[in-house]
Amino acid sequence: MNEKNRALHDLGQSLWVDNITRSMLDEGTLERYIRDFSVTGLTSNPTIFDKAISGGSDYDAQIAELAADDPESEHIFFELAMADLRRAADLFSETHSRTDRVDGWVSLEVSPLVADDSAATIEQAVDLHERVGRENVFIKIPGTEAGLTAIEETIFRGVPVNVTLLFDHEQYLASADAYMKGIERRIEAGLNPVVPSVASVFVSRWDAAVIDDVSDDLRARLGVAIGQQAYSAYRDLIASDRAQRIANQGGRTQRLLMASTGTKDPEAPDVLYIENLAAPNTINTMPEDTLHAFADHGEAHVIPADGGEAEQVLAAYAEAGFDVDELAARLQEEGKEKFADSWHGMLESIASQTAAA
Repeated sequence: MNEKNRALHDLGQSLWVDNITRSMLDEGTLERYIRDFSVTGLTSNPTIFDKAISGGSDYDAQIAELAADDPESEHIFFELAMADLRRAADLFSETHSRTDRVDGWVSLEVSPLVADDSAATIEQAVDLHERVGRENVFIKIPGTEAGLTAIEETIFRGVPVNVTLLFDHEQYLASADAYMKGIERRIEAGLNPVVPSVASVFVSRWDAAVIDDVSDDLRARLGVAIGQQAYSAYRDLIASDRAQRIANQGGRTQRLLMASTGTKDPEAPDVLYIENLAAPNTINTMPEDTLHAFADHGEAHVIPADGGEAEQVLAAYAEAGFDVDELAARLQEEGKEKFADSWHGMLESIASQTAAA
């Protein structure tokens, strides 16, 4: 077992891989990551599935089979995705059981095309979780304004949620509030308050967004500062009276997840967001290349509970003329649009293969 990854895991941070392909499953790659790299979960998104489905022939036979019954592309996609995620979920089932549902999760996203429709998101989230048929599957819902309503109701209905597309501590806190409202409603209704959830804060896109405008002394520092600030907000929240009241009723913490942790700046270290965003009771989901890079030469630095230098770095960016609040809103909107574009591209790829079949 790799010592560096194991040390990060033992520190209390879960290592998840941000990818899934059928070849990862067929060739035993995911099993090897679990065994040798301390990987305890997996995330996916429309972009990942688009690349997996359009990048080879692994899915051709199942596409042809599914198209014979129902040629609608979105139906075919969800069947393809659920087939892969069931297999992945089964590989993590031992971890899921051993950690009493804290770890060992995989994620399936609702269609980005319903992101602005709370009712449609809720309906699809409940339906997908029932259809996938595995306890350790999160349904991913974006933490947009419409998404917050859907998150609260989906949690209330007992469906585990991975809140995605969060870009700063304010968006994180809004998603945490929606999660806790759902749990509080379950407590009031006499329902089981244990409905696991994670909140995914995206970090690397911050530095990519400002790379052409930032001075050398601030380059590749914004994403880490955003992650550290979110962690400080997370620590304050889970120590709050409200969180403790939920815990007293048997509820659990919505865990903070560091997402988009593959370095996009060619001049920055390839393990920048792994080394500097290590923290107990959190998750870091990383691309395969980043997983291997950290195993080779990574050294974790634990985030102080107060966020360390986050506020000073963010103040320096503000002084340099960057409106971080405006950028957070823009990144969330752009992220939603990028996932929708990937979704359309993926559906077009499936339609083409269906027609060929």
